[in-house]
Amino acid sequence: MAKRRFEEFELGDVLGVGTVGTVYRATEVATGDVVAVKVLLPTLSQDPNISSRFEREMLILSKLDHPNIVGYYGGGEHDGQLFYVMETVEGGTMKQLLRTHGKLTWEESIRYGIPICSALQHAHNHGIVHRDLKPANLFMTYEGDVKLGDFGIALDQGEADLTNAGMTVGSFLYMAPEQIRGEEIISSHCDLYSLGCLLYEMVCGSPPFQGMNFAAVFDQHLNGTPLPIDQFTPECPVLLREAITQLLAKSPHDRPFNARTIQGVMSELKYNWTEDELRFKQEAERLKIAFDADEYFVHQPASEISWKTIGLIFAVIAALIAITTLSN
Repeated sequence: MAKRRFEEFELGDVLGVGTVGTVYRATEVATGDVVAVKVLLPTLSQDPNISSRFEREMLILSKLDHPNIVGYYGGGEHDGQLFYVMETVEGGTMKQLLRTHGKLTWEESIRYGIPICSALQHAHNHGIVHRDLKPANLFMTYEGDVKLGDFGIALDQGEADLTNAGMTVGSFLYMAPEQIRGEEIISSHCDLYSLGCLLYEMVCGSPPFQGMNFAAVFDQHLNGTPLPIDQFTPECPVLLREAITQLLAKSPHDRPFNARTIQGVMSELKYNWTEDELRFKQEAERLKIAFDADEYFVHQPASEISWKTIGLIFAVIAALIAITTLSN
């Protein structure tokens, strides 16, 4: 993707402020097209590690071209600040949808799940592991189109991993056990685990594991078993329940082969239902209610956890286990 000049764009409203950058709605002067411009925060522009990660995000996005991944339109540097240009998604996020309605119907979960799987498979085919799949990073239009975004901590398996220094590892409600353990080899199967957490939340109304703090949730990811899906949604098809359960396997080797496998399961279920104009209208209305409910910046800071924090958490867990053992 060719280098872009900052002067090509007229910045508008701030869409959101993340941990490393500010996202603006912008207009491309030459075409009048509305885009989004992400600018590295000036206070971080002199940090070589942050700048390298921002550049890595740009490189990763330049390798991806898929209708269900937020489009990348090039980037550059302006007055010492890195920036890049991307597609705007007029609507909201999966987080807003779930926060407003609690949970989705299993039909909605399939309708949105299929393109999410397709986006993941495309990224994995290009050696990209997202590592932060969660509702806040799924951008949606009022028509129900879904686009995966925020590749800020993604792993390019063809390049050196810039997160080894211990900055960002993911969002604790959706992290795979191998991410929590800090294993050196992280594969696309960690995204599949996060997909399982996401689909579980979509059909049940809450993530599979919750707790008062990081340590409690981490322990459940490592050792816990989620409550059965049919306890929350009895009407959920057996095939979908089984697929989600397999995605949540503790070992990467016990999870499905790839995202396409789960896409196939959901496509089979979708093939067997009769399309209904009333259902489309109801789903569109639910989207509108969710996205218009309040002011909500769709580009949110990732829930970041440092390796030091994880080490401290596990030290606390180990201490609690030791105390329990001695007391017995």
